[in-house]
Amino acid sequence: MDTLTVALASLGGVVLAGVIAHGAWQARRAGPKQASDPREEPSASAAARRSEPGLEEGDAVPADDAAAEAPRRLSKRVPLQLDALIDAFATFTLDGPVSAEAIAPHLAARRFVGSKLFLVEGLNGESGRWEAPAAGQRYTELQAGVQLASRTGALNEIEYSEFVQRIQAMAEAIGASADFPDMLDVMARARELDAFASQHDAQLAVHLHAQGAAWSVGYIQQHARRHGFVPGVVPGRLVYPSTEEGAPPVLTLTFDSQAALADEPDRAAVRDVTLSFDVPQTDPSVEPFKAWQAAAQALAVGMDAAIVDDNQRPLSGEGFATIGRELGQLYSMLEGRDLAAGSAAARRLFS
Repeated sequence: MDTLTVALASLGGVVLAGVIAHGAWQARRAGPKQASDPREEPSASAAARRSEPGLEEGDAVPADDAAAEAPRRLSKRVPLQLDALIDAFATFTLDGPVSAEAIAPHLAARRFVGSKLFLVEGLNGESGRWEAPAAGQRYTELQAGVQLASRTGALNEIEYSEFVQRIQAMAEAIGASADFPDMLDVMARARELDAFASQHDAQLAVHLHAQGAAWSVGYIQQHARRHGFVPGVVPGRLVYPSTEEGAPPVLTLTFDSQAALADEPDRAAVRDVTLSFDVPQTDPSVEPFKAWQAAAQALAVGMDAAIVDDNQRPLSGEGFATIGRELGQLYSMLEGRDLAAGSAAARRLFS
């Protein structure tokens, strides 16, 4: 083979390699954005402190790797208790103190009638506190209650009748009698509470829409982790957890669940994610509105996204300010009804 033939063959190889490389680069540009090498990511804790208001130095935040841990939580879980604001009560007349062991076999495993929660409480003879029956304790009084309304609607006649039947059966079993409020009065209270809840419920949400290339699932998860989000139970859902044990998440970030469940999720193209928080469920002291706005803006910058509302209209800083003023009014209305956002009663009512 002469020198010219060798030179042409070498040149052909270089051109072919260039074509292959160019094709691969074009294919990469056409596909969804991929997560970067975790070693190139900035510190998750530093990113979270910069972008999320309310985080204090020393709070644990997710690490860079996939096994991110939730923030350290405070043990503030309070057992569910009856509340005259949202429950209709039945009272028991007892011949004498009754033990928790006598009550337990007659408590239904399912604590709902229809879609409404019902609870049974006893007045502890030693502590003088109302509580759910606990082993080894004796109770001088008993009461039961059924929730008047929830996001499924008002308590209806069928649900109330089932509640009455269950409590009557329990009363007979422990040798007691039960007194119930009038059904018409209960139905009227349930409708009024449901009307109030319907008028004062709010779940704030914005959409982050890809302005350039679509995102892969890993790309979304990587950016969300940088700002304190961790995987939720439902596919396509990430949450920014509360530091209060048992409390709902402060924020949620959701996207197409089909993409999350795909055989190759990093090849699935996602162009829209939704960032939201549940107003009545979230305590204002954790500043969910500020966290919501800051997370939306930080994620929009990092992911090259536009912040838009449900009608795909851009949401500006002034738009957020308007929402903030309306949110303050809603908080005041809930507090005026003794149903402050994040309270146990509000969380039960708006569930």
